[in-house]
Amino acid sequence: MEKESGDMVETVEPLRSVESLASELLRAEAEHTARAPLTDTYPDLDIDLAYRIQDEALSQRIERGENIVGIKLGLTSPAKQLQMGVSAPLTAWLTDAMTLPTRTPLPQEKLIHPRVEPEITFVMGRRLAGPGVTAATALAAVDRVYASLEVIDSRYLDFRFTLPDVIADNASSAYYLTGPVGADPAVLNLPLEACLLEVDGRLAATGVGADVQGHPGEALAMAANSLAERGHAIEAGWIVMTGGLTDAIAAPRGTTISAQFTHLGSIAVTS
Repeated sequence: MEKESGDMVETVEPLRSVESLASELLRAEAEHTARAPLTDTYPDLDIDLAYRIQDEALSQRIERGENIVGIKLGLTSPAKQLQMGVSAPLTAWLTDAMTLPTRTPLPQEKLIHPRVEPEITFVMGRRLAGPGVTAATALAAVDRVYASLEVIDSRYLDFRFTLPDVIADNASSAYYLTGPVGADPAVLNLPLEACLLEVDGRLAATGVGADVQGHPGEALAMAANSLAERGHAIEAGWIVMTGGLTDAIAAPRGTTISAQFTHLGSIAVTS
């Protein structure tokens, strides 16, 4: 296909099928090999098509035996939204293959360039479906709240990507683990729930629940409403990771990254 730009004629490769692009990203994940962003080759890739690629990759994961256990949110901080030019978080899928048992080291041989971020995570007590979900109705559907760590691992070289790239790549999903302390959301002041993130015992970053869309409940509501636009809902029993309280920290081999929360206990992972 040719695209005319002024006096120049630029050749652009046609966008291949959603199925083949999803397969390419899953192959990069399986082979632990970083690749160029999709938009380097397909500059017209938009958000709607990126979500179709993400959903197709989920279908392929299910076909190979994985099960959906929940969703995760990305770009929940105002600073990251400004950086990417968006006004709302993105959503991605979590499956049982992404669960990292407590005290299990990160499988570095299965990762490309892992990073870790602390999050507030909800376990849903009942189904939550948009549109029109508010933070209050979202929190009323939550059973318990946990501290968690998410391991992200973009399939793109040097973590370089646009918004459609990261959506198609399932928001850099890799692994997650939840802490041992579950709390009733009604007894917590979630915007003020604080977190200290340490690397090998040294303070690396701090954050509070308000860093997630102003309130983790707002992030949950936005996720339900966004999923509804694509015909999905948040099911009872699912977990919802509401987004990083701090920037993600690189996790090279031999590092221990830990997070201490005000009321939700501590959680750590060794890489």
